[in-house]
Amino acid sequence: MVSKARRNALKGNYPNVEFRLGEIENLPLADNTADVIISNCVINLSPDKPRVFKEAFRVLKPGGRLAISDVVATLELPQKMRTDAALVAGCMGNASLVEELREMIKNAGFTDVHIEPREESKEFIRDWAPGRDVTDYVVSASIEGKKPEYIPPCG
Repeated sequence: MVSKARRNALKGNYPNVEFRLGEIENLPLADNTADVIISNCVINLSPDKPRVFKEAFRVLKPGGRLAISDVVATLELPQKMRTDAALVAGCMGNASLVEELREMIKNAGFTDVHIEPREESKEFIRDWAPGRDVTDYVVSASIEGKKPEYIPPCG
């Protein structure tokens, strides 16, 4: 995927993008280097979401933005769904409740946190797990946060 992304960037003449292979909990970037972090439905695959948001905060420049899409829980998922390997791999079984997610992002240091669940996403999520009633519990959401321009020094 990284090789394909690099080829597409060359073909499209996009010199301002860079692709690196790494782990979402340990990003292969120096502190304060990225302007924006975008992601589409992969944070739910992490067993340590708070760490993911702390890493995102670390690598963003002051004033940088987090702009992601992921599946969120609107109701607490039953344990049977949380432990279903297919639902976890499909980014549904490990979905966090909206308020829990908001707290994780704020605790990482982000401000202006907005989570906007998309009710219309139930139409396509239903197809991800036919006959499983997942849309009683989860929807897709737009998730945003901002790293403050100025962070006071500790101590």
